[in-house]
Amino acid sequence: MGSTATETQTTITADNVLRLFPDVNTSLASTHRAPTTDSDLQGYDEEQIRLMEEVCIVLDNDDNPIGSASKKVCHLMKNIDQGLLHRAFSVFLFDSNNRLLLQQRASEKITFPDMWTNTCCSHPLGVPGETGAELEDAVQGVRRAAQRKLDQELGIQAKQVPLDKFQFLTRIHYKAPSDGKWGEHEIDYILIIKADVDHTANPNEVQDSKYVRQEDLRKMFQDGSLKFTPWFKLICNTMLFEWWDHLDEGLEKYKGETGIRRM
Repeated sequence: MGSTATETQTTITADNVLRLFPDVNTSLASTHRAPTTDSDLQGYDEEQIRLMEEVCIVLDNDDNPIGSASKKVCHLMKNIDQGLLHRAFSVFLFDSNNRLLLQQRASEKITFPDMWTNTCCSHPLGVPGETGAELEDAVQGVRRAAQRKLDQELGIQAKQVPLDKFQFLTRIHYKAPSDGKWGEHEIDYILIIKADVDHTANPNEVQDSKYVRQEDLRKMFQDGSLKFTPWFKLICNTMLFEWWDHLDEGLEKYKGETGIRRM
């Protein structure tokens, strides 16, 4: 899985972010156009290259927005190793039988292709409605982003996953490489939603999906032929099964954590 520990490095602040990362836009601009001759992206899927132009929210270590940068800039290991950090979310969708919907990421994905992971994991964008400096606003922003991405990746309509049904549990701060070039360094908002949904996978995003019970997922982890995203395994190994046990009773005590779990 690679190390997920946050290593000693320069602390990124609003005062030094532009000096350290000239590609960050400190005004939270809404567009970051990637060069058409970008050597970092040569050979990848055309649609996934386009998505690398999306605008991520750049953070300091306390989850305060201090700028924005393209998805590409935020996921290059050369920037991650210098401390560049962005906001993300992970959705865990359970049906009425308490089965968790998993997806296997498409081979076309630039980061972590072919790996099994939770229902949906992506980023709120640096656009109105998905940003937020205070925790309450940030949570509402990631809810909107989650609704958008569940539709884009799995064809789940917004009416089946209303914003107020997403339950925010906590935030995790982790770092993980995908390969030598790409990786993740995120403060990841964990959202749980219980809903019976219709879903049709977007093949450019998702190559497979299935519902699992706890015992099914544990068996998958024992199968050496399967690969899992680092954030998913991290959450499973520390918190998920305990939350799962309390889906119908007692989940309230896990909701709305104000601290950030440093993984």
